[in-house]
Amino acid sequence: MTAAVDVLTGWPSWLDELFRRISGEFARAEPRRQARKYLEGLLGDAKRKNGWQLAEQIGDARPWRTQRVLSHVLWDQDRVRDACRAYVVEQLGRDGVLIVDETGFLKKGEHSVGVARQYSGTAGRIDNCRVGVFLAYATERGTH
Repeated sequence: MTAAVDVLTGWPSWLDELFRRISGEFARAEPRRQARKYLEGLLGDAKRKNGWQLAEQIGDARPWRTQRVLSHVLWDQDRVRDACRAYVVEQLGRDGVLIVDETGFLKKGEHSVGVARQYSGTAGRIDNCRVGVFLAYATERGTH
């Protein structure tokens, strides 16, 4: 129970440290601020995390600023990934395992990004769905 409470109250300072490590990937201040806001939105309380809901949660009228950071601003995703991994290993240790969870989300419509007729383990068949891949790093000390 203590670990769960620590995660709920401690994540802002963890995000501060992690973002300090990756902020240099964004040469200009505006994309750097927007990337930070985007990460805060992803970790926030929005029930749905699509572009419009995230924009609303982080105080933007529209999702275009975040979309521009993700699609047009030059930054090295491999270096950001490596920095995130290094941070997690420092926090939890090298004795962990990477857990990969590929989950299908059945969808009725066809307008959401990534929706297609594809195999979904959730349904056990080919159906109209989106597939999300989730990663977690687990050790005896906890999971990120």
